[in-house]
This record gives sequence, structure tokens and C-alpha cells, in this order.
Amino acid sequence: MKKVFSIILLSFALAAPAMAKTTLTLPTTNFAQDQFKGLSTDLGLALSYVPLSPAEPLGGLLPGFDLGVEYTGIQIDKNKTYWQAVESVSNNNIPSTIPFAKVHAQVGLPVIPLDFGVVYSAIPNSDIKYIGYELKYAILKGGVAMPAIALRAAYTKVTGIDEIDLNTKSLDVSISKGFLILTPYAGVGMVQIESTPKGTAATAPLNLKKETINEPKGFVGAKLTFFPLLNLVAEADFAKVNAYSLRLNLHF
Repeated sequence: MKKVFSIILLSFALAAPAMAKTTLTLPTTNFAQDQFKGLSTDLGLALSYVPLSPAEPLGGLLPGFDLGVEYTGIQIDKNKTYWQAVESVSNNNIPSTIPFAKVHAQVGLPVIPLDFGVVYSAIPNSDIKYIGYELKYAILKGGVAMPAIALRAAYTKVTGIDEIDLNTKSLDVSISKGFLILTPYAGVGMVQIESTPKGTAATAPLNLKKETINEPKGFVGAKLTFFPLLNLVAEADFAKVNAYSLRLNLHF
């Protein structure tokens, strides 16, 4: 069976170039639908959109831009039967914290409190790519006394995997308030995961079926502006799969 979930472990090549390439393979037998659902849930939450920005809009009288690189550490429970099943046929052990490196860009429109964002990752030496999009609207822009409140819609998709189509859609609401150079923020939302097996995963003996999964998600973070054109954002996302992220931005 071809590599199905190598998107996760091949991303070591981005986060740690010296590390040997690791593969992750789906078992050819004795892998039930509920195990596929559990694995899809973990993978979908791991690859769902990470906001990594406060609620306040980037733009003002002029457009605003954030261009950055980010790193996410994804925590998985290796004691789950589906991880044990795929680990049993993998070349290497699956780490309990999986690194994932990306590039991220956001633009805020002038006057209108609307931000657009895109995140992208291409796994070296493979056809696997990850892309995500966001649209954020600030209901309240925030100010000296008032916090900012925003609604965000986001979408992510993984391509280049032969035996699975995976995408996520998410909606969240967030709040933030700046204090000098520090802007803490928090939010809650829902993630919908669509995981469709194809090729050998969808035929005998596995005969796996499409899963559509809805999961709640919360997040907290803070943005530190330590130079006029440079800032650092840290965020923790909490769901069945927790993720911890850092993003370094060039802002102008």
C-alpha cells in the first residue's frame, strides 16, 4: 500500500533538515472504519487552520501586511489503536510531538476591517502540498479602552496523497486587547473535517468510507511587537489534538 499519511512525518524535512525521511503507512488489513475516523480526526485537527493573529485588523487608513514563517508542534496520543496500527507497519517510530513548518501571509484592507490570509507548505522530495486560506472580519476594531472582536472563516487542504482526500473548514470568534507591545488574544470555534479514502484504501479488504467530522477547538495566544517591523506570535490550540505554534512576522 502506498504512503497515505506521509504528510505528517515528511514535514520533518522542513523543521529538521538533517533528520532522516520517515514514512507512515496505512495497514492493508485489520484497520476498521472507526480507526480510520479516529486517525482522520487527529490528522484533520492537526492540519486545520492556526490563526496565529489577534482579533484586531491589520489595515487602517492604509493596507497592512504580515509575512512570516511559522512552526507548529502537534501532539498525538500514540496509545490510540489507530496510531499503534499504523506505527506497526511504519519504517520508524512515530513521535508524540510532530513538527510542521509553513510560510504564512496576511493582508488587511484599508478602512474596511477585513483581513485575508494564506498559509502554505510543500514537503521536499514529494508531491505533497498543504495550503490554507482565511477571511477575518473585525466586528469591533478595538481601541484604548475597547477590545477587538473578530469572526474568521478558514479552509485547508492537503494534496499529493494517493489514497486520501483531506480538507478542513472552520469558523471561530476571537477577542484581543493590546497593552503596549503585547497583544493577548483568545478564541473558540468549530472545525469540520472531510476525509475521503480513495484507491486501495477504498477497496477490499479495507473498504473504508468517507468521514465528515465536526470538532470544537479553542485557542489562546499573544503577539509581541519588539521592533517596528518585526513581531512574534505564540499560540496554543486545544482540541482532541493539541498544537503549539510560533510565528515570526515581518510587518509593514
